[in-house]
Amino acid sequence: MLDSDLAKLYGVTTSRLNEQLSRNKDRFPEDFAFQLTQQEFTALMSQIAISKTGRGGRRKRPWVFTEQGVAMLSSVLRSPTAVKVNIEIMRTFVRLRRLMATPGELVEQLTKLAETVQLHDDQIKVITQVLQQMLEEPEPRKRRIGFHHQQEDEDED
Repeated sequence: MLDSDLAKLYGVTTSRLNEQLSRNKDRFPEDFAFQLTQQEFTALMSQIAISKTGRGGRRKRPWVFTEQGVAMLSSVLRSPTAVKVNIEIMRTFVRLRRLMATPGELVEQLTKLAETVQLHDDQIKVITQVLQQMLEEPEPRKRRIGFHHQQEDEDED
């Protein structure tokens, strides 16, 4: 976003916004805020009808802010709107952190549930096998043909 648009959004002048930017330069690396090149500035002036420099329009190249720069800007500006935006950004980060934690916890709970189901499944299979064995009629003992001595019969039992 352009510095002039953000100034309107935060309820400050563009010069005040840029002043805070220059006072807090260490908070705005190039991936947070950067200044347009002269060529980009010229193209922008022709596209969005910014006044020509000789007619009281913008004389300095505008600053452009990324998403992170907008968030950082809300922490260095002192307007009531900037304070509210900064508070909402912090609340949003907390909500995002909670949301990011939830899937991990959910996966862990699902994994535990799957392990429990597998354990119960294995136990149910064993119980089923034992019940089937109990329901089956035992095979009758076959008697051997021929003469049996009493001692041999007792040994077999």
